[in-house]
Amino acid sequence: MPETRFTVRWPDGRTEELYSPSTVIHDHLSAGVTYPLAEFTDRCRAALEQASLRVEAKYGFRCTSADAQLARIERTVRDFSPPADVVCLSIS
Repeated sequence: MPETRFTVRWPDGRTEELYSPSTVIHDHLSAGVTYPLAEFTDRCRAALEQASLRVEAKYGFRCTSADAQLARIERTVRDFSPPADVVCLSIS
């Protein structure tokens, strides 16, 4: 599976490179787009779940890296209060 990295800017101005084990992230996020915090979380949850299921279909087990990345995103967003936005800076 072609892994994909996506870089975001959190509401506090910090940037971070995130991981998806699949290009499916392109179906859920777009570079240069600002997302409300809750929407960003929902989109990442859907994308990383779908990516993990793709890995499971191909290899017989879920992608623990995708599951860990989602858990990290969910922990990070708890540090911010709405209204807050996340910017997807790039996807590669």
